[in-house]
Amino acid sequence: MDKMDQRVFQISNEEDFSQLALEIFRFQSKNNPVYREFVQRLNQPTPTKIQEIPFLPISFFKSHQVRCYTNQAPIIFKSSGTVGIRSTHYVEEPKLYESSFEKTYRAQVGAPENQIILALLPNYIEQGESSLVYMVEALIRQTNHPLSGFYLNDPVKIIDIYNQAKSTRKKIILFGVSYALLDLADYQPDLSEALIIETGGMKGRRKELTKEELHQILKSKLNVAYISSEYGMTELLSQAYSDSEGLFTPPKWMKVLIRETNDPFAYALEGKTGGINIIDLANLNSCSFIATQDLGKIIDSKLQLMGRFDNSDIRGCNLLVE
Repeated sequence: MDKMDQRVFQISNEEDFSQLALEIFRFQSKNNPVYREFVQRLNQPTPTKIQEIPFLPISFFKSHQVRCYTNQAPIIFKSSGTVGIRSTHYVEEPKLYESSFEKTYRAQVGAPENQIILALLPNYIEQGESSLVYMVEALIRQTNHPLSGFYLNDPVKIIDIYNQAKSTRKKIILFGVSYALLDLADYQPDLSEALIIETGGMKGRRKELTKEELHQILKSKLNVAYISSEYGMTELLSQAYSDSEGLFTPPKWMKVLIRETNDPFAYALEGKTGGINIIDLANLNSCSFIATQDLGKIIDSKLQLMGRFDNSDIRGCNLLVE
C-alpha cells in the first residue's frame, strides 16, 4: 500500500499508468467488499489491460460504503445534490487528496502563493462536508494573503475585494458556483483581470442553462475572455481544469475512457460521444474505476464534456444539463 501511495504521483508514461492501475485493481477487487462483489458478479476474465477493468457505476457511492477499510475515516465528503441521497466518499488518506489537488492546481492554474483566491461557493458552505470547499480552503491558506477568502452571498463585497486585489499585481482567481456567478454578473462588473473557475450547479436557485449558454452570459457581463471550469466530483480525489477551448487535461494519474452509450463494455473511437469512465489512481482506498453519468468525447487527448445521460440526476458540481 505504501509503495502504491508513493507511485501514484510518480507516473511518467502510459506503461507506468497501466501497470499501477492493474495493481490497484487487484488490491481493490480483493479489499473493497462492494467492488469485489461487483467484479465477481460480472464473472469476467482477470484484466490484463486497463480497457478490461470493470468500472463501478458512480451511483454506488449513494447506496453503499465504497471503501477498502472499515475503520473510521478521518474525512467524509458528501455531494451537493439538491434532492435525494447524497453521495458519500470515505477518505482514509487526506494527504492523497491534498497532494492530488495541489499538484493539479499548480500545473494547470498556477502557484497559490502568487495568487489571490476568492471563493463564491455559498451552497457548498451551507451543506457542509464538501470536497470542493476543503480544496479551495487549502489553496486559500497557501496564498497567505488577507484578501483571499470565502464570500458567501455578497456580490458587492466580491467586487470591492477584486478591485483591492488588482493593486497587488497578483493573479486573481475566482471560484464560483454557477448561480452565484450569475448573481454577480447582474452587477456587470469588469473582472477582466481575473480567471473565473465555474464549478457548476444552479442548486434550484436559477433556471438550468447549457454550459455554453452560461459561459456566454458570464463572459459578456463580467468582461472576461473565457470561463474555466473545474471537472471533479465528490467520488473522485482528482480533478482537471478547462482551457480557453473548454477542453480538460487530466493529470498523469487520472485517465478518461469513453464507453459506448449502449454497451458499457465497449469503447468509443476518439471524437465520438459516449459515457465517461474515469480511472483515478488517487482513489486508492475507495475505488479507482468509476463509470460516471456524464457524456463526453476525447479530442487530441483532452476531454470535452457533452452533457449527461437523460435519466441522471442534475449534478451538483461541474457539469450543467446540456
